[in-house]
Amino acid sequence: MQKIENHLNTLTDINSSQIIELIKNNDERVLKPLYQSNFHKVEAFVLKNSGTKEHAKDVYQEAFITVWNNVKTNKFIPQNNHSLNGYLYTISKNKWMDHLRSKHYKKTVVASKLNHFEISNKETQESHDDILKENRLQGVMQAFKDLGLPCKDLLTKFYFEKKSMNTIAEELQLDAASTRNKKYRCMQKLRELALKKR
Repeated sequence: MQKIENHLNTLTDINSSQIIELIKNNDERVLKPLYQSNFHKVEAFVLKNSGTKEHAKDVYQEAFITVWNNVKTNKFIPQNNHSLNGYLYTISKNKWMDHLRSKHYKKTVVASKLNHFEISNKETQESHDDILKENRLQGVMQAFKDLGLPCKDLLTKFYFEKKSMNTIAEELQLDAASTRNKKYRCMQKLRELALKKR
């Protein structure tokens, strides 16, 4: 036990059976360093993938509880501290990716983006200002949802992914002028659909 006490700050040199026993006994000498040593890696991943520090805390706490429960119920048996750390990170990563794929998250992101829709092309600014000034977010969201896939893809690349027109043109295998014209037509279509939702 003295060996365990001397190394619990990093979980170094503790064999798998000791780790499992201490986790099952809810021993903070293992749980606390396990929690603290892995959080920043998960936080960095969440922040890099459209999340906030609060998101990171939430998803990490959920993942930690999942790992703790899986060890206690023998659903996961760590071979060493490295496998335990890796498992905790993987669970955290998967939970965050599931959140990003969720309908609730997508709806929130679309609402946020559309609420701050900025049309930078001066040629289209005046003709589409009425959509923005009406501030009928639900109508615009539904209109965007009803757009054909090509238009939805183009507008997503430009407004949500912040890609340049040249980059989009390359991806669509079109010249820049054709891409701008297509974007203009797509915005016209979005405007027409949105006005029908009024």
